[in-house]
Amino acid sequence: MRKFNIRKVLDGLTAGSSSASQQQQQQQHPAGTREPEIQETLQSEHFQLCKTVRHGFPYQPSALAFDPVQKILAVGTQTGALRLFGRPGVECYCQHDSGAAVIQLQFLINEGALVSALADDTLHLWNLRQKRPAILHSLKFCRERVTFCHLPFQSKWLYVGTERGNIHIVNVESFTLSGYVIMWNKAIELSSKSHPGPVVHISDNPMDEGKLLIGFESGTVVLWDLKSKKADYRYTYDEAIHSVAWHHEGKQFICSHSDGTLTIWNVRSPAKPMQTITPHGKQLKDGKKPEPCKPILKVEFKTTRSGEPFIILSGGLSYDTVGRRPCLTVMHGKSTAVLEMDYSIVDFLTLCETPYPNDFQEPYAVVVLLEKDLVLIDLAQNGYPIFENPYPLSIHESPVTCCEYFAGCPGDLIPALYSVGARQKRQGYSKKEWPINGGNWGLGVQSYPEIIITGHADGSVKFWDASAITLQVLYKLKTSKVFEKSRNKDDRPNTDIVDEDPYAIQIISWCPESRMLCIAGVSAHVIIYRFSKQEVITEVIPMLEVRLLYEINDVESPEGEQAPPLPTPVGGATPQPIPPQSHPSTSSSSSDGLRDNVPCLKVKNSPLKQSPGYQTELVIQLVWVGGEPPQQITSLAVNSSYGLVVFGNCNGIAMVDYLQKAVLLNLGTIELYGSNDPYRREPRSPRKSRQPSGAGLCDISEGTVVPEDRCKSPTSDIKDNSFSRSRSSSVTSIDKESREAISALHFCETFTRKADSSPSPCLWVGTTLGTVLVIALNLPPGGEQRLLQPVIVSPSGTILRLKGAILRMAFLDTTGCLVPPAYESWREHNVPEEKDEKEKLKKRRPVSVSPSSSQEISENQYAVICSEKQAKVISLPTQNCAYKQNITETSFVLRGDIVALSNSICLACFCANGHIMTFSLPSLRPLLDVYYLPLTNMRIARTFCFTNNGQALYLVSPTEIQRLTYSQETCENLQEMLGELFTPVEAPEAPNRGFFKGLFGGGAQSLDREELFGESSSGKASRSLAQHIPGPGGIEGVKGAASGVVGELARARLALDERGQKLGDLEERTAAMLSSADSFSKHAHEMMLKYKDKKWYQF
Repeated sequence: MRKFNIRKVLDGLTAGSSSASQQQQQQQHPAGTREPEIQETLQSEHFQLCKTVRHGFPYQPSALAFDPVQKILAVGTQTGALRLFGRPGVECYCQHDSGAAVIQLQFLINEGALVSALADDTLHLWNLRQKRPAILHSLKFCRERVTFCHLPFQSKWLYVGTERGNIHIVNVESFTLSGYVIMWNKAIELSSKSHPGPVVHISDNPMDEGKLLIGFESGTVVLWDLKSKKADYRYTYDEAIHSVAWHHEGKQFICSHSDGTLTIWNVRSPAKPMQTITPHGKQLKDGKKPEPCKPILKVEFKTTRSGEPFIILSGGLSYDTVGRRPCLTVMHGKSTAVLEMDYSIVDFLTLCETPYPNDFQEPYAVVVLLEKDLVLIDLAQNGYPIFENPYPLSIHESPVTCCEYFAGCPGDLIPALYSVGARQKRQGYSKKEWPINGGNWGLGVQSYPEIIITGHADGSVKFWDASAITLQVLYKLKTSKVFEKSRNKDDRPNTDIVDEDPYAIQIISWCPESRMLCIAGVSAHVIIYRFSKQEVITEVIPMLEVRLLYEINDVESPEGEQAPPLPTPVGGATPQPIPPQSHPSTSSSSSDGLRDNVPCLKVKNSPLKQSPGYQTELVIQLVWVGGEPPQQITSLAVNSSYGLVVFGNCNGIAMVDYLQKAVLLNLGTIELYGSNDPYRREPRSPRKSRQPSGAGLCDISEGTVVPEDRCKSPTSDIKDNSFSRSRSSSVTSIDKESREAISALHFCETFTRKADSSPSPCLWVGTTLGTVLVIALNLPPGGEQRLLQPVIVSPSGTILRLKGAILRMAFLDTTGCLVPPAYESWREHNVPEEKDEKEKLKKRRPVSVSPSSSQEISENQYAVICSEKQAKVISLPTQNCAYKQNITETSFVLRGDIVALSNSICLACFCANGHIMTFSLPSLRPLLDVYYLPLTNMRIARTFCFTNNGQALYLVSPTEIQRLTYSQETCENLQEMLGELFTPVEAPEAPNRGFFKGLFGGGAQSLDREELFGESSSGKASRSLAQHIPGPGGIEGVKGAASGVVGELARARLALDERGQKLGDLEERTAAMLSSADSFSKHAHEMMLKYKDKKWYQF
């Protein structure tokens, strides 16, 4: 983990700009009218940036290993990542600096260490006895490519096979090479004319450690006697070998081949295999060989005391099974089970009761690593059911298209979501406990509830409990349930604006207190959900269609008459509620054949059963207008206290009263300005062409939530050409200049105009051209009156300006505390209330829980506005700019959030140039500026979010969430919160040799490897063969070790190790000097002999 030093931005780095801003502030506040000073408690020492945990399925997995004693699973990936899994909640992520693919992993069983072999021919020894594992040693092979490694149980000598067919031996304690080498030409028969190929397998005979079985790719297998340094037996087969496995008695082994066959060999009969099996081959008559099948990539041979052995293999299907899913085959006695997998198999391992290879294995489960999943199969139950996976590996079940993160939610929320989610669980899992249960949980220092919400390409929304650096799925909502599904491509409506994933989620707006949820989807649809613990059947799904038009100077409409931009006069008489029962969308074209007044998706018209959880309150869809598809929604907000939802795109803004199911406001962006429009805009010519509308939510090649077209796009510092701020290439330059999208929306109770003496409900609207406009809301009294009287909305005329698109807005009270938007606390809607309750409800008015409602008239507020380029704090009601900070000149802010930290608040920003910054509020003092992560693709831009208590996250790969913290306190507590991977466990007893075996010399033969491979007998390895690199994992790991005796011991041992390392280096240098002196004297002697008898004139 890289720790970052905070650049103290105030220490002269921005002295120039800060003095300029001070002058600016002095100009803004002439003497006598200065803003009241607010005591700010946050300082730069409260901030530190570090990664905390990574959740999700390891992206592009490539290797698998299991420690059967510690019960820890390791997964390596193609990008050099290492993920370790213990009991549910104990997970760890490490990264090899080189980023090379992990080709193999080997645990030092029960030692708390792991060896990784990488595609760049390096071996690394990881210390797992610390909370954040680190590399102790590395060995880089210089002349040969590593293909296979094998470490026998309880041995310190690692066998390393290479592409050239040689085997080298590494001492894992010192990570140095032994002088003992098995050369390929010694291993194969001298008469053999061809090279046997790379080493694909190495293992020692379970009953005799002195015999090593070597498998070469070409089909040759050699049993090598380590003591006599020669081959005992050679087994040849004319098909390439993929893997080899021993029977525990050491008398037989099995090979898997590229033609889909398995060969079982008797050790002492090398002439031919004792049995050849083609598990998936069609047996032909006349004793002919079965048809060849696909290669069997791996086979395992596991024995049981009470019955037949298990032969487990991956691959080997016949070639005519086109379209069949990848399979794992389990052969047990006469039964063969073929288990289909959802994705291709990367690797599998059989979990056995014993770590000793010379005992009955007693397999109980198979762990299968797939391309996009991890599956554990129970071998002990009939039908081989799978275990329910307790790790959060299903983040990518459908590609993630957006993320939101909430820290410090109401305490009853997680239990409520868990209880409705528990009913969604699948049945038919194994009854047993999850067997990978090593390690110990960390101490839960953070006590506040955290929830992550992910929106997905298939229209699903998942709620995750993310408290105390763990992750667990709580509940899944399928938003596509309200729409009619087209059965095939021909059947699809021609109103679709995206070819794939028409239900993909783009924006999530959620109010944790009221539990109201609102989503905006890629087909220009908005759905409002209410939470309920009761099941209901909705006879008719309430829906509204909104015609959001972008017109200037009465552009001719297709019908020949002007489509009114507003259904009702703004701020005027009662809005006409569109009857929710009617499902208009019947007229699919206007008189001149252009699609008009049709939504992109068709809402179901049959009754909908809604399970406990989130239930549809209202579906709103934008419709086609005169052959133009609706533009995608760029911003969204919901308010439970006012009963309103508002959304906008590059055409304009629409507000809906979801209680009365009525459209209150439907304005083009320009009409919001009224006569105050600061831009000179040209009339737009209507385009008939179908516009490409952000279809690429899943390919992560374009910004969907990023607002539409921008006058100027600071993309010069982004190398990735796919990063374009404008979503539509067909927009003309005139259009670009005038198209202004709605980019931020915020409901609040504040001062709408300069003359206001008290705060009132309103909506603040931010646009991509940096304008902030305020819309006043006049709400009827609560109770029944709220459902009968109209909500009156009217633009207030207030306009504020910033540089760059507006991203976020928030409000502070006179003491500098955050004023949250008003909300109505959650209550169950589907339960009939008692009479008294109804009376109470009649009198009830949506209350604002903000402090502003009780403010004195004389007290003011502050509006905090963050744009792509700058942040401003505006004093209200005067609308004077109290503070201003230019965040970035050359880049732009991708995400800005106003968050709570250490009983205070700050503005947190993530820039496209990779910087994470925080600013104090209200004075916008820079507190943190760290270069963290350059923006390499739109996935990061679309999913990055900050939340309270110094937490943040983003999607680091298509399958994984990376969480980080910018809080100094969390960084300090992180060590305690992390789980422990290594726990002291007694090694199981070795199998009993039995009286007769001991008497007559049977049973397992041990080998003194030290004597064979040590320097005294085998000499030193060639220095040019491999280079030893000491790892950085020493001191850092111990820093986090427990204090007290254990920590002190660890430090002492480490100091000794380091001293030993230095002495070792010294010894090596001395040896090198001796060797060079030796070679010098040898050369001198040779020269002397050469010229000894020559006369002086013969030189």
